[in-house]
Amino acid sequence: MASPSNMLNQSYVIQRGKRRRVSCDTSGSDLKTEARVLVLNTGGTMGMILQDGVLSPEPNALVKALRKLPFLHDEEYAHKTKLYECYKPEEKTLVLPQSKLDMRVVYTFLEYSPLLDSSNMTPDDWITIAKDIEKYYENYDGFVVLHGTDTMAYTASALSFMCENLGKPVILTGSQLPIFEMRSDGRDNLLGALLIAGQFDIPEVCLYFHHKMYRGNRVTKVDSGSFNGFASPNLPPLANAEVDININWDTVWRPSTCEKFKVNTQLNQNVGLLRLFPGITTDTVKAFLKAPMEGVILETYGSGNAPDNRQDLLNEIRKATDRGLIIVNCTQCLRGTVTISYATGQALSKAGVVAGFDMTPEAALSKLSYVLAKQDLSIEKKKEMMSRNLRGEMVADLEGAKLSLSDSRFIQVIAKALSIGCKEELEAIRNALMPTLACAAAKNGDTVALEAIKEMGTDLSMADYDGRTPLHIATCEGNLEVVQYLLSKGTTVSVKDRFGDTPLHNAIQFRHKDIVELLRNRGAHLSPEELQDTGTKLCSLAASGDLEGLKIWKLAGVNMALPGYDGKTPVEVARASEHKEVVDFLQTASA
Repeated sequence: MASPSNMLNQSYVIQRGKRRRVSCDTSGSDLKTEARVLVLNTGGTMGMILQDGVLSPEPNALVKALRKLPFLHDEEYAHKTKLYECYKPEEKTLVLPQSKLDMRVVYTFLEYSPLLDSSNMTPDDWITIAKDIEKYYENYDGFVVLHGTDTMAYTASALSFMCENLGKPVILTGSQLPIFEMRSDGRDNLLGALLIAGQFDIPEVCLYFHHKMYRGNRVTKVDSGSFNGFASPNLPPLANAEVDININWDTVWRPSTCEKFKVNTQLNQNVGLLRLFPGITTDTVKAFLKAPMEGVILETYGSGNAPDNRQDLLNEIRKATDRGLIIVNCTQCLRGTVTISYATGQALSKAGVVAGFDMTPEAALSKLSYVLAKQDLSIEKKKEMMSRNLRGEMVADLEGAKLSLSDSRFIQVIAKALSIGCKEELEAIRNALMPTLACAAAKNGDTVALEAIKEMGTDLSMADYDGRTPLHIATCEGNLEVVQYLLSKGTTVSVKDRFGDTPLHNAIQFRHKDIVELLRNRGAHLSPEELQDTGTKLCSLAASGDLEGLKIWKLAGVNMALPGYDGKTPVEVARASEHKEVVDFLQTASA
């Protein structure tokens, strides 16, 4: 493998979301804005050549091909600026044309030998990639890893855990067709990965494919015959590269510490995937769980379910977890998360199985390998780590949110960051944050977190910056259990948000009949301001024959004979529109 050199004469210009390196060429010409990217070519379809009817990797062929493509290498610019005198080795270095952001991405290839089909990838190869990123980390602005598609999701997931405190983009990409073919997707995939890696400050391991960039530990390959071969079932793309490259900055994951980047190459390979199926035998499960196996991803049905009438299976699982085997429950479904809402899901939890929430099997397996290798942790600590969101690989455990709130660690961390130490200022921060956190818990249907917030001394009737209380949010979302909880804690039902809406009005708008009925039983009513245009709304519903909508308003205690803006009543409008069923309802309701 060639050994890339450092950049010369460099300084930096930092803009929000973008990283710019300004360098001067050796001829002393004007400053030019460049970014440096290292391309780790591990193999895969992109650089393969058809030989004797079979696709196989060809050393050094990819770089030679890219030199002939003007949109992937600006040869004129390279000679004009004496680029090759600054960047060595010249035969491995190319430069993109100037981008819309007035950037030049200079990229150097580090080609592996031998080049691998991704089906032949092993954890040892993950370690090699991670070590190379660490070796050249300070010399480059970003990294692109060319990789075959078959196991790319596994590699992306593994690298996301191995790269600790990552501060630069690492983007995996590949193609379904070799770059030498006329209709290859490889050219667009490589170009998109290079532009994002060189121009944007995204400190994550990502996967770029078919105009989209995903979090690396959130993807799975879903189609072997389409250019749109990957999906991120439970997380939207971090970036979309259409006419412009649009980054979803709110979703970008960033390290929670300021520690130096490092690579953890310790992986425990005594892990495996076991997929449940109807009729699976006890002997099969027993054989799979026996030593030297130390960790297993159990792929279950639906939202994490397994047969609770198979005590033989549950006994084997319980025996395995009792002796220290960590079993993580992941769903076989492409989308969704593991819960314990069903008895069949609770059976696994009682047997000592750890919930994997919405992790992909690829992410769960590589995370388990990473966690099990931490020799200084107990089994219980490792289980806790598997349930914790480490690199954005899953939705954080709501029970974890409870723990964070109940002991105030969340507030303490913020206070420390702001260098606030006195009790009064700490309480001021709590009072400012808790209403928003309570509203978030109400949206998620999390009464456990709400109880923790209440125990910290927070009034659950306090409003957020929009004047909306947790009750407003719960009624909009239709979270009946949360509404019942809040009402049981004495939450005010008549409070208005800054738009003048009460929780009852929200429940009517979103047609949550059971919540409307519950609020009415607790004395909730619409304010005069909310009733001002009600007649017109009722007439509009009558005109469209919306019987369900009219019934919700009737349940809320509204006079169904209120006239609209033109003086007509809802029943008159219904007659004119020939909605007999609505007419019958309104005549009865207005009697």
